[in-house]
Amino acid sequence: MEILSVLGAVMDLNQWLVLAMFLTFIVMLFRGIPVVYALVGVSLLFAVIGAVLLDPNRKFINEFIEFSRTGITYNKLSVSGGRFFGGTIKNPVLVALPMFIFMGLMLDQSGVAQKMMKSMQVLFGALKGGLALSVMLIGIILAASTGVIGASVVLLGVMGIPAMMNQNYAKPIATGTIAASGTLGILIPPSIMLVIMSDQLAISLGDLFMGALFPGLLLGALYIIYIVAFGLLFPKSMPIPEDHEPVTAKIVLEVAKSVVPPMGLILLVLGSIFFGLATPTEASGLGALGATLLALAARNLDFKVFKDVMRQTLNTAGYIVGIFIAANFFALVLRRYGGDEIIENLVLGTFDNPYMVIASILFIIFLLGFLLDWIEITLIIMPLMLPVVLGLNIPVEGYGIVDDPSVVWFAILVAVTLQTSFLTPPVGFALFYLKGVCPPNISLLDIYKGIIPFVLLQILGLMIVFFFPEITTWLPAVAYGN
Repeated sequence: MEILSVLGAVMDLNQWLVLAMFLTFIVMLFRGIPVVYALVGVSLLFAVIGAVLLDPNRKFINEFIEFSRTGITYNKLSVSGGRFFGGTIKNPVLVALPMFIFMGLMLDQSGVAQKMMKSMQVLFGALKGGLALSVMLIGIILAASTGVIGASVVLLGVMGIPAMMNQNYAKPIATGTIAASGTLGILIPPSIMLVIMSDQLAISLGDLFMGALFPGLLLGALYIIYIVAFGLLFPKSMPIPEDHEPVTAKIVLEVAKSVVPPMGLILLVLGSIFFGLATPTEASGLGALGATLLALAARNLDFKVFKDVMRQTLNTAGYIVGIFIAANFFALVLRRYGGDEIIENLVLGTFDNPYMVIASILFIIFLLGFLLDWIEITLIIMPLMLPVVLGLNIPVEGYGIVDDPSVVWFAILVAVTLQTSFLTPPVGFALFYLKGVCPPNISLLDIYKGIIPFVLLQILGLMIVFFFPEITTWLPAVAYGN
């Protein structure tokens, strides 16, 4: 009985330490400390605290003193580094990460978005809400090419806001359209978030890419339907320009010339994965090469542009890999406290219904989206929730082909939830990206007003995917079945 009481006290202490780790991490973020330093600092602090409180024989401290006294050699660092890095650098899935980042950045430099904007603006000029529709369609194409929310929102804002203001669009519909279309990059493949999710959840990247395609297109379709309906119901908020040109064969040809190259690149990348012609890593190389050739064909590629793209790719990929390593360190310390079991028991003990458990997890992730970037949520929270999802045994139909269909479904639900949190006031990241490129006469309140209908559409899309999991598993099953 005495042993049980001691173990119970230790478990209580572990629970407090797990809670303290998360709270300390959040406080450090609010203090403006970079996330990598916050993760490593919290991990080191609580590793020492755990050694003092949970190791009465001071074994950990004695080993550390001996380690320091005998010198820090290359062999010691390589052994310790292998534990903390967790094979991050050698992970073949993550090779695709810098390639997809390079692809998106190079497409930004190629000028294809600007060409599409000009040609589509002429094509849809005679329609009510035609300019907003053009921005939305370009946002969908950019989502499938860049995969980075910040880049898409800023690019669409720089191109779309001046054009919409010159055409006397209402500020809320203009800002809402741009913010919503820019966030599609987190979901529509090849999204770099899906690449990271594939690694953290130990599932096929091809399954995730194919599983995310229909939900992403579903949200895009909901946005387009809303814009068309809004233009018909409130024509004064989305006026037709008085000097619009009639649609001719020449205009249609110009649109085709501006849309076909990026769409062809996207089909090359995704099609090679869907039809089993290339792995996602190989397809990312094709995408990077194709984006470079498009920039070269558009005569927008020189040494300066290439150097800038390479530097931005290195910075972004290095930032993500740094968080990978720091998150692995954080997870190592958390697991020493039994954090996995504590969180699993806490979540599973909330509801008896497994679908309610999933809903509660999504709500927690939605709230975390106000405080953390998607990278931290994907690297820290997703691995902790994986045992919970697997333990629920939710019967998601995988047609006998898709590995772990319930995990694929859960990953797509999380992606849609994070996209919603990026749009939701008052802390949605996409809203602040947009505010940074808006003229002074557009206030944050205008952006908040414009985004509300799109957030409701996001929730509707999330509910559709939640109640119809086959939307995420049908395409991977068909592709592998053939």
